Amino acid sequence: MKVIYNPDKEIVERIKEGLKRTGGYCPCRIFRTEEYKCMCKEFRDQIADPDFEGFCHCLLYYKKKD
Repeated sequence: MKVIYNPDKEIVERIKEGLKRTGGYCPCRIFRTEEYKCMCKEFRDQIADPDFEGFCHCLLYYKKKD
């Protein structure tokens, strides 16, 4: 298992800018709760799932299965 940034550098830059504006909360979410603080709870749960491979909600991270 490996977690990497999205290979699309433009998306990564936009999401990082959004994270700065929101104080580290997912810029794709309306609410600012601890579960949406980057790296969000949803993606941490997906990382823990051995069968999951894919992007986090905001497309910043990608989990690769080995």
